Amino acid sequence: MWILRLKNRLVLNKTTITPMKLSILIAAYNEEKSIQELITTVKKVNLGNIEKEIIVIDDGSKDKTRELVRVIDGIILIEHKHNRGKGGAIKTGIKSATGDIIIIQDADLEYNPQEIGDVIQPIVEKKALVVYGSRFLSRAQLNKNKLFMKHHKSYLFAYFGGRMITKITNFLFLSNLTDEPTCYKCFRAGVIKRVKINTDGFEWEPEVTAKILKRRIKIVEVPISYNPRTIEEGKKINWKDGFKAIWTLVKYRFVN
Repeated sequence: MWILRLKNRLVLNKTTITPMKLSILIAAYNEEKSIQELITTVKKVNLGNIEKEIIVIDDGSKDKTRELVRVIDGIILIEHKHNRGKGGAIKTGIKSATGDIIIIQDADLEYNPQEIGDVIQPIVEKKALVVYGSRFLSRAQLNKNKLFMKHHKSYLFAYFGGRMITKITNFLFLSNLTDEPTCYKCFRAGVIKRVKINTDGFEWEPEVTAKILKRRIKIVEVPISYNPRTIEEGKKINWKDGFKAIWTLVKYRFVN
């Protein structure tokens, strides 16, 4: 009996220390102002013994984004000839990813790459299959939200729009999320690769959330910071995307 227990303990220890690989997907469209700084920051993130695979999907940029990425070592660059939308870019990245874990990193520096380790931790510890970084779980971030709303009308709309989309998600799928539209979405690779995403625009976010929740997979949330940019600074999502998100949630509540 004690020999069997020893064998089981050795197997457990071996599983625990098995190196993991993280695929970081960066969908970029006309991000020449931020893409180099972002990639530099991502490359510096210390994840211990977790290997990083950085995949940039240039979604038909009309500026110098792809030219700037081409000269950076250690990056996988995938180029779309024509703009397909964020969802289309992410789908390309998911197909190409070889990591055990896949995380989405926006190219605009609204989300801090130094928090990648916090987002992936529940999956690394085998406590979750899907993790979202929530902008509404941190008290410090909530204080920042108030400041942003005073100065940026675009953020005011995005804030309340995001809150409404989250409430609709919770109502339709009996979930308890605080931040459905967050761009920091992280998945065990085996989970997300089995989810068929049909949409190509920003509505890929509510679509993947709906299909994850319909599979009765719990989405774990961790607090993150957020530094929103204005429309003048390059923010691309608008009120039309909000209505598309709501329609997508309703649609995939009833169809697959």
